Amino acid sequence: MANDLTNSQIDRQNILNNVVALAEIQEKGDFKAIIWDGKLMFTRDMVAEFFEVDIRTISRYVEQNNEELRANGYEVIHGKRLKEFMAVMSGKDIYVPTKTNVLGVFDFKAFLNIAMLLVESERARLLRQIILDIVIDLINKRTGGSTKYINQRDKDFISAYLQEDNYRRHFTDALKMPC
Repeated sequence: MANDLTNSQIDRQNILNNVVALAEIQEKGDFKAIIWDGKLMFTRDMVAEFFEVDIRTISRYVEQNNEELRANGYEVIHGKRLKEFMAVMSGKDIYVPTKTNVLGVFDFKAFLNIAMLLVESERARLLRQIILDIVIDLINKRTGGSTKYINQRDKDFISAYLQEDNYRRHFTDALKMPC
């Protein structure tokens, strides 16, 4: 089975630990979220609505990947923090039952983590594709536009791949020549 973001925790974590990529994704995306403690925050309902899945699907993913999601910013708030969060949400068009004592919330990193895990959602698949495009573009910019064939669908990939083998052979032969 080929590695992709839905089944490789290492690949997901590599992207989620890249703060430059996260900032770029957040800047380019149009996410309906709540700003709380200086961060974008999402409730389970908001996540389910964004990805066009049932809230039970999100709950199941949270249950199955609780440790990974908590490490990436998912938390269950209650008490004073819940009251503060509810105060920020008042007046917004977001559904949260009034008698709630606990509420699971996702920060932006945990939201992207759910997008990388969700296989039932077409919107999650599109977001994963955008995430990968942004990360590849950032790598290209950081390396001066000379990233060596991250995308094998590039029209020059095969010729450069073959040329690299010949180049390596010529280089090692040159090193073997006496001075």
